[in-house]
Amino acid sequence: MARVRSGAHGPDPATTRISVAFTTRQAVRHDGRAGGYRNEVLSVRLAEAVGSCAVEPGELPDDALGDCVGADVASLLEHPLTPVRVAALDAYLMHVRPHTPAHGAHPVRLPAGSSLEKSRARARAVVDLIDLPAGATVLVVGVVNSLLEALRSRGLGTLPCDLKGGVTEWGDPVVTDALAAADHCDALLVSGMTLGNGTFDALRRHALTHHKQLVMFAQTGSAVLPRFLGHGVTAVCAEPYPFFWLDGGPGVIHRYTGPGPGGAR
Repeated sequence: MARVRSGAHGPDPATTRISVAFTTRQAVRHDGRAGGYRNEVLSVRLAEAVGSCAVEPGELPDDALGDCVGADVASLLEHPLTPVRVAALDAYLMHVRPHTPAHGAHPVRLPAGSSLEKSRARARAVVDLIDLPAGATVLVVGVVNSLLEALRSRGLGTLPCDLKGGVTEWGDPVVTDALAAADHCDALLVSGMTLGNGTFDALRRHALTHHKQLVMFAQTGSAVLPRFLGHGVTAVCAEPYPFFWLDGGPGVIHRYTGPGPGGAR
């Protein structure tokens, strides 16, 4: 945020304005899965770019959208709500550094299919960014059953973590303290939602300190997290709006790799 404010990444954010703000709410229960979940995402549009930040369902105040529309990015980077700050930052960086090969992104095509088929295709693309031998353990922050399934298929152990707690599709307990659990894993696979709830930087510091891979799967902050490659983040699977769960047709996600302990390149 400081670098954007200073103009280090592009035009003065005080000269760029958000034209559209919207929320996307979703409930899903894939065929063949015992449980379901809900998502809510705040998105803002700057020119051709859409920046997003997930929020806990029902927690975003009604007036947040009104605060965003017509506001300049610089003022939104000072907004009291973290999701507004993250979405605005994401939109700005998406505008000045879109997900293209020229900016280090490697597109991965997702085939058309059911919600479960597309979820599994995305999971394979994410898990391929982890470079670990069978028998190693991955902390998964932000439980997505398709990711756990893809890790298990490679013979990797999983330590699922989510603020909601509960159990996985296979009955494994879900821990709620990611930083405590990080001591018991060989690598970290972390949702971009950690940007919005304030837990990302502690996990980044853990990965740096202990020389562990930190792979991010990001709908929240998909243009923000690649900026941390080489600064604790090993790889990013970036998924800007519209997300895979919104459409049954083909789609695209963008993978970034960078320096890191054992990082895929």
